[in-house]
Amino acid sequence: MTISSSAAEPIRLGIIGVGQIGKHHIREYAKVPGARIVAVADINEAEARRVAAEHNIPVVYTDFRDLLARDDIQAVDVCLHNNLHMPVTVAALEAGKDVYCEKPMAGAYIDALRMVEAARQTGRRLSIQLSTLFKDETLAARRLIEAGELGRLYHARSTGHRRRGRPYVDGYGTPAFVQKAQASGGALYDMGVYHIARVLYLLDNPDVLTISGKTYQETPMDPQRQALSGYDVEELGLGFVRLAGGVTLDIIEAWAVHLDRFDGSIVLGSLGGIRLEPFGFYRNVGDLQLDCTADMGAFNWRRHNVYPDGDVYDSPQHHWIAALQGRVELLPTDALALNTMLISEGIYLSERLGREVSAEEVRAQSVSTAAAI
Repeated sequence: MTISSSAAEPIRLGIIGVGQIGKHHIREYAKVPGARIVAVADINEAEARRVAAEHNIPVVYTDFRDLLARDDIQAVDVCLHNNLHMPVTVAALEAGKDVYCEKPMAGAYIDALRMVEAARQTGRRLSIQLSTLFKDETLAARRLIEAGELGRLYHARSTGHRRRGRPYVDGYGTPAFVQKAQASGGALYDMGVYHIARVLYLLDNPDVLTISGKTYQETPMDPQRQALSGYDVEELGLGFVRLAGGVTLDIIEAWAVHLDRFDGSIVLGSLGGIRLEPFGFYRNVGDLQLDCTADMGAFNWRRHNVYPDGDVYDSPQHHWIAALQGRVELLPTDALALNTMLISEGIYLSERLGREVSAEEVRAQSVSTAAAI
């Protein structure tokens, strides 16, 4: 039985971190009728109080542990720098909270695995911010794949493009986004997680076998910004991944590149192919080559007006709250994000060793980057 949004009990939330990402999440929850943010925590008390006042959030903490100690908070949203994701998430899970965490899952695969294991051990739910899973193009592609319209899936491409969009040095964000000590990675961790995880979702998240990759930092930047930023991460990440079942995946992810665009991510099958952005469905029927577009507006309208649960995929926050309310099964974003971490770290290891690496090598050589809390 489907529970309507009006009949479901509201979920009481705490937000940990009110920086750029925390503010974005708070604004997104404001669009979800079933979400009630009752407290925020941040070491910057003045900013936490300003944000709380702006959004009518009643309680502010400077120590996230005080927020976790409240038994009237069901779930928390972790909006901190990458290397803080694991320790705070695990602490929250062990405190009996369901946890929603900003991407990337962590700074290292071994830390992401610790998060998944903690969720299993505590019996709590864990979800990772993967916004591309909730785009109309992804939902439409999933419908076509589940209907068998692509046949046997055998190859996919994950792409992300910015002409000049490196955090801080190109004009937005803080230096923390471009320092390994804070973020652990660059374009692959900041943008690539969205695109890689989306393709893995469409492929039904197959096991990773081997990874080959290369990273670059070649595009000039403002010297003063470069010096101030401590920039030591990649602007371009490339990868080739062998997956279980004879499936392959290639990756190109750019924060800065001298090109106007990349074609969008693709999934290829024996009977048809899909490009996600702009959306296109391609197949051959006899001697005909069919290039099909789709009315995404009409697709979205039907989802909301024909089916009773049309809102449960409107955004990551809508989905998270609906899942906590028992209105929809939670998408396996934790498993997708974990596999994405394995691939990304595999690209870095392949770069370091100068050869293809196995998934087992990545797991064995992953070193925690978690910050102390």
